[in-house]
Amino acid sequence: MALKRIIPCLLYDGSGLVKTTKFKNPSYIGDPINAIKIYNEKEVDELIVIDINASKQKRKPNFDDIANMASEAFMPFAYGGGVKTYDDFVKLYKIGVEKVIVNSLIQEDVEVIKKVVNQFGAQAVVACIDYKKPVFGAKAPYSYLGNKIKYSLNEYATYLANEVGVGELMLYSVDKDGTWEGFDYEVTGQILECVDIPIIACGGCGSLDDLKNVLYKTNANAAAIGSMAVYSRKGMGVLINFPARNQVIQE
Repeated sequence: MALKRIIPCLLYDGSGLVKTTKFKNPSYIGDPINAIKIYNEKEVDELIVIDINASKQKRKPNFDDIANMASEAFMPFAYGGGVKTYDDFVKLYKIGVEKVIVNSLIQEDVEVIKKVVNQFGAQAVVACIDYKKPVFGAKAPYSYLGNKIKYSLNEYATYLANEVGVGELMLYSVDKDGTWEGFDYEVTGQILECVDIPIIACGGCGSLDDLKNVLYKTNANAAAIGSMAVYSRKGMGVLINFPARNQVIQE
């Protein structure tokens, strides 16, 4: 059985690390390089950094900052935010990013993503699906501008896996983000039945039991942790954190 990965998901606002709740009210966490040095010591499986403002501010990725982060990270490093062109992908791979996470580009120019997959392989691209429950109707994928995407969740996941050809899906629950209430096990299980590529569950992790449930009961391939990775506990101060592997094993 493939190793179940636990991945700190760090949110970057262009100058420092922040943490959001339901994608709102970012709170300053600290310097990304300091955090990465601590994660190196804790031997994390993989690291995700997402620039939450790049697409909103219509700016390119900060390649210099990303290069510094990638060079400091002793683990596989994934980056997302503001990636719009084929050249952006190429530059990110050259400076040490192993996986590029795409989101808004899927709606804006999906052919760029297909070209990257064809050139660098499916494993080099992760598609992030931000989703939430609207006032009426089923949970659905949304763009970074808050607009509902035309597909249902199942349709969107299938489209990304089978037609676009990405190597992995990151399911990011807007409603669960920063709540410490546990992952969205229902949607994670639902999407796992739709596609044959790895799934990263993201949003809501607040305990070791949450990790065990999503990795071994829902059977997600990986779990991304946000609040649990940067706070000592809910409502308490900043503490770069990561659970020991022997704490998260199948019982």
